[in-house]
Amino acid sequence: MREAFLNFPQQLIWEPKLENKDRLPRGANRFVVAGMGGSHLAADLLRMLDPSLRLTVHKDYGLPPLSTDELAESFVICSSYSGNTEETLDVYNAAAKLRISRGVAAVGGRLLEIAKRDAVPYVQLPDTGIQPRSALGFSVKALLKLMGKDEILRELVGFGRSLQVLRAEELEDRGRELAERLKGYIPIIYASERNYPIAYNWKIKFNETGKIPAFCNAFPELNHNEMTGFDINDTTKNLSERFIFILLEDSNDDHPRIQKRMEVLAKLLKSRNFKIEIQELEGVNIFHKIFSSLLVADWASFYLAQAYGVDPEQVPMVEQFKKLI
Repeated sequence: MREAFLNFPQQLIWEPKLENKDRLPRGANRFVVAGMGGSHLAADLLRMLDPSLRLTVHKDYGLPPLSTDELAESFVICSSYSGNTEETLDVYNAAAKLRISRGVAAVGGRLLEIAKRDAVPYVQLPDTGIQPRSALGFSVKALLKLMGKDEILRELVGFGRSLQVLRAEELEDRGRELAERLKGYIPIIYASERNYPIAYNWKIKFNETGKIPAFCNAFPELNHNEMTGFDINDTTKNLSERFIFILLEDSNDDHPRIQKRMEVLAKLLKSRNFKIEIQELEGVNIFHKIFSSLLVADWASFYLAQAYGVDPEQVPMVEQFKKLI
């Protein structure tokens, strides 16, 4: 898994090949990306890369609750790293029954087989043996290729090349040091609404790689409800003593009032003896801001797994669950 983190820039340099491109819907301007687990994390980030996207991220069986007209004008992209995800296959079949335009992104499996059979547009992801959550670059680029976002694809290649010469050791060191401070605690990651996809990715990495509970939420909504759960007293403090808060600050792009809310909440939590970690989202562009932060989360979760003596790569409980259902 360590090699997957170190080689991440190669994912952004990878050139996805679009098959059956003549079957792409003409002028598609509404997209549905169906995917579960690590396969939908890339779709969550696409709105940050292109806020103008008319995009629905669907994490369920069947089709999303859109009108008949909206579905008819949508390009449904089914993303499954393995190609065998039950829910995503169900979405594909539901879209096929209604003759809705479909595309596929997968390494292989049943989903890729039926994409070839039906001659729908697809991008085959490289079979590198890494976990879906570690293949975020591949997944992002495959989705962008299917959506025809060539300009963003070119920018990602340039960023991938620049990322190769950035101080990878610095990101690893930051992750390792953060893991040392997180050990023994349950992380709660907070970010602005615009940066919530980053916070959610952090949570997933702690869950899957670190094998620990982790939770996330977004400003300003959490100020209206969730934070009151941490207004502890003598009868409830034992319920919260294992929580640690990670605030993803974005001083360049977050609304000034969001920044103020983060600052005030941090003070309130500290006054109640909670531990706070500030992680600044920084970078020369949106790509740098997203992916450098996620690499810190990768390293932190990796070193937490080592600290707890668990396998950072495999997810045995997920496999056990799949067999039982």
